[in-house]
Amino acid sequence: MRPAHLIASAVTAAAAVIALANPASAASVNYVALGDSYASGLGTGSYDSSSGSCKRGPLAYPALWAAAHSVTSFKFVACSGARTSDVLSSQVPSLTTSTTLVTLQVGGNDAGFTDVITTCTFGSDQDCVNRVNQAKAYVANTLPGLLDNVYGTVRSKAPSAEVVVLGYPRIYKVPGSCGVGLSDTKRAAINSGSDALHATISARAGAAGFDYVDVRDAFTGHEICSSSWWLNSLSWPVEESYHPNRAGHQSGYLPALQAFVG
Repeated sequence: MRPAHLIASAVTAAAAVIALANPASAASVNYVALGDSYASGLGTGSYDSSSGSCKRGPLAYPALWAAAHSVTSFKFVACSGARTSDVLSSQVPSLTTSTTLVTLQVGGNDAGFTDVITTCTFGSDQDCVNRVNQAKAYVANTLPGLLDNVYGTVRSKAPSAEVVVLGYPRIYKVPGSCGVGLSDTKRAAINSGSDALHATISARAGAAGFDYVDVRDAFTGHEICSSSWWLNSLSWPVEESYHPNRAGHQSGYLPALQAFVG
């Protein structure tokens, strides 16, 4: 008869082998993707018809991440045009106590991203600088409280989840290869708005205990007016303008997210 300790060791080893061989034993990944058009995939040109005006698509970084990993469930509720209030009212209800992973990207629309781009496209250099400065003041003074509200609500709805907050890239390379379009003054002003969003979003995400993904370095060398664009310039449909294209999601956002959540 074998000694009891040898039998126990054999049972333990066998259980470990079974666990490694059986995918069902792996921890469940219940993933919910929240956010605005940068998260939904607007700009990739491929959208799920069921998502309507939210413009969610299979080439957006949340869908790409879910497809590359063994997720138990995937709720993709990011929506084009979403502000912090929309995330709270329409997206946060998708979270539960069983949610294990949340990605969240919001704040650009609250700061008036569309109006900034419109003003800089049709106004003077000074008009552009003034509008960007107005947006930056909002980002510094008003957006922090809005983000704190969202982040706190996300944590209360999904208390055990890993929460990853993603930021925004700089839009333009300055100076760049574009011979026409916005002046370098306008391009630099718009980029400074991206930096302001980074400062506020990263600080509030950190205060909430969430991971923050800064994608500005990932997109360096791939901005509009670079030699390899990962963002759309003025395009058709016009709503896709100034959003990451397919390469931006596949080669920019996805690897940056995977660095935090492999």
